[in-house]
Amino acid sequence: MTTQRRLSFAVVGLDHGHAFQHVEGLLPEGVAFAGYCDRTSVPALAAAFRERFPNVPVRDREELFADQSIDIICISAVPADRADLAIRAMRAGKDVMVDKPGLTTFAQLEAVRKTVAETGRIFSVCFSERHSVPAAVKAGHLVAEGAIGTVIQTVGLGPHRKNLASRPDWFYDPERFGGIIVDIASHQIDQFLFYTGSETAEVASSTIGNFTMPDKPGFEDFGEVLLRSDRAAGYIRVDWLTPDGLPSWGDGRLVILGTEGYIELRKYIDIAGRPGENHLFIADGSSVRYIDCSGEPLVYFRQFAADVRNRTETAMTQAHVYEVCRLSLEAQAKAARIVGRV
Repeated sequence: MTTQRRLSFAVVGLDHGHAFQHVEGLLPEGVAFAGYCDRTSVPALAAAFRERFPNVPVRDREELFADQSIDIICISAVPADRADLAIRAMRAGKDVMVDKPGLTTFAQLEAVRKTVAETGRIFSVCFSERHSVPAAVKAGHLVAEGAIGTVIQTVGLGPHRKNLASRPDWFYDPERFGGIIVDIASHQIDQFLFYTGSETAEVASSTIGNFTMPDKPGFEDFGEVLLRSDRAAGYIRVDWLTPDGLPSWGDGRLVILGTEGYIELRKYIDIAGRPGENHLFIADGSSVRYIDCSGEPLVYFRQFAADVRNRTETAMTQAHVYEVCRLSLEAQAKAARIVGRV
């Protein structure tokens, strides 16, 4: 009986806190943490990383790319820089797990497609609002079991708090963060395709606006998208308007409408209700019930590690990743802009 070599990963690009989710998702799956580059636009984030993982070596970025013992590169760089880093990693023989958005331009999408085709490596975007949210995982199981019949619509809401005091300069630059639809709504586009079982879709309408920051004219604090596939419809609203009085960074919600019932997720807070996160409500033909999903296992990281070993696509197909990226870019590009009054 042969023993498989233990996989290892490194972090390159440390500009967003989702890097912690990548590490904390892979470690329980037995993947070794070989090191990270602490180059960052958010010094406090690098300091928190050093505190959280004091025994993991800080290594030069080029050294990590060149290390043939490293199988996976995790990337949470400035959004506009993620695709180039992923391409470098894939050409160095590594599979990549990229924070959302995986890329910010159509040119980057084509370059990533070309690199994957040439190298055979995996380009996976960790859509944390599905992959790292137990309630979203549980909803996927319920949908697959037919608990609400055939899914015909999703309504995804992704509000965020600005936290301006901790934001780097690129946060306000659409060329660097990609625009609010690319940056945030890629989560909800991923969820629409996944829960409805749609392989592709079209952007029926999209809108962006800046209602609160006239001093940052390139910034967008509001976005919405209407999606339509051959089997379902979707509505998405994302914003940077979470009020300070809410005891969470955002009241993220998802409603999945089926022909025989519906599911509502209150991912991060049940406002004025139950404490904690990961609340799921389901109404079907026989009852209305509540499910606490906080103990639901996250499967993406286990499946991703298996895909790296076996060269499979169980965590997420490459076609799905490309389609989420394409729809995000298209919705951002065609969005009508509302000029708010401040």
